[in-house]
Amino acid sequence: MGVEIKIEHLTKSFGRQTIWGDVSFTLPAGEISVMLGPSGTGKSVLLKTLIGLLKPDHGSVMIEGTDIAACSRAELYEIRQLFGVLFQDGAMFGSMSLYDNVAFPLREHTNKGETEIRGIVMEKMELVGLLGAETKLPGEISGGMRKRAGLARALVLDPEVLLIDEPDSGLDPVRTSFINQLFVDLNAQIDATFLIVTHDIHTARTVPDNIGLLYHRHLAMFGPREMLLSSEEPVVRQFLNAQRVGPIGMSEEKDADELAAEVGMDLPPLPPIPLQLEPSNGIPRRSQRRPGEWCRQNGIVPPPGSFTDSISPSAVGV
Repeated sequence: MGVEIKIEHLTKSFGRQTIWGDVSFTLPAGEISVMLGPSGTGKSVLLKTLIGLLKPDHGSVMIEGTDIAACSRAELYEIRQLFGVLFQDGAMFGSMSLYDNVAFPLREHTNKGETEIRGIVMEKMELVGLLGAETKLPGEISGGMRKRAGLARALVLDPEVLLIDEPDSGLDPVRTSFINQLFVDLNAQIDATFLIVTHDIHTARTVPDNIGLLYHRHLAMFGPREMLLSSEEPVVRQFLNAQRVGPIGMSEEKDADELAAEVGMDLPPLPPIPLQLEPSNGIPRRSQRRPGEWCRQNGIVPPPGSFTDSISPSAVGV
């Protein structure tokens, strides 16, 4: 079972440069959340802050009653054992086999014998579809396989929180679809709290229970997937629908002339909200909401065509 992470008034700077300020949101226990944002908005910095690799200037990160932004080294070490991390490039040791890479955390952080370690490693490698590849070196396999090997290593200590940094980086759309399905299937099996940092809009629209968007040194919005996918807030609407019209420009913010030129322009309609990915076995995850549930509960009319594969338009208030 995953744990809840409560972030309150978090601020981080490097010298005079503020990365983001007064960030507050809660990662619900056992749910999949995605954090989006233009390049340079501090998404990876946020992951490092959540695991205590970076100290915030202000604010708190509460996990099971402990504020990791202010706790002792010993407390931080204990809390970190709740986490598994999938780094952007897999972060494999190039001279070690996949088996030894996956076994590394068990050998470093537990007193388990090699027989028990082998059982755990093979279980996790089977979970990510890598049985038979355990003797290969990271340089002998594809980028997608390295991602899966990194995921197996992140899982060997049975984490309650899984942090995933740019899982689609370097992957083609087909492999990205496969790894997205793997995340959904894993969440159904281990019930951990997932936070995925990504630029991939398809991932954000179909995988998570919750979406957040970092923009211009603050958190623009965080909430249930359907809330953001039906939002008319300019930054959220523009980013989640990959549109050119809006406040985001090539250098993050558009200048006054660019914004003035867009005055009176018709915004493209919001696209339909797609169905959320389901586990491969067809059994809904514990945290998975019924399609259209958030819209219905909050009196929001979703874009035309939303959820049409599963429920009628009248069921969601169209």
